[in-house]
Amino acid sequence: QLAESGGGSVQAGDSLSLSCRASGRTFSTFATGWFRQAPGKEREFVAAISGAGGSTYYRPSVKGRFSLTRDSAKTVYLQMNNLKPEDTARYYCAGKLCRDYGLTTDQYDYWGQGTQVTVSS
Repeated sequence: QLAESGGGSVQAGDSLSLSCRASGRTFSTFATGWFRQAPGKEREFVAAISGAGGSTYYRPSVKGRFSLTRDSAKTVYLQMNNLKPEDTARYYCAGKLCRDYGLTTDQYDYWGQGTQVTVSS
């Protein structure tokens, strides 16, 4: 199981740090992705980190503003800086039963319930 936390309502330019905590398996055994879904839109890829933690990938619109880190075997963080109104969405953590990350939702096997991020201008 995966559980996200850390969402909230902020102003444009502010920062938030989202956490994804795993129960059972450790993150070293699977890749972790973050996705987001805005109302009326499809769920989209945001960022991912490999099971070994040595490789990350970001969608172009967040690269340089968002950063993925893993400080333990069971917690992954998505640091989001310089937030923009277009970052407003529900953010989901996902686990892939393979150490290599994926970029699409169908590649992931486990999902959290999501945490809401709202950025106002």
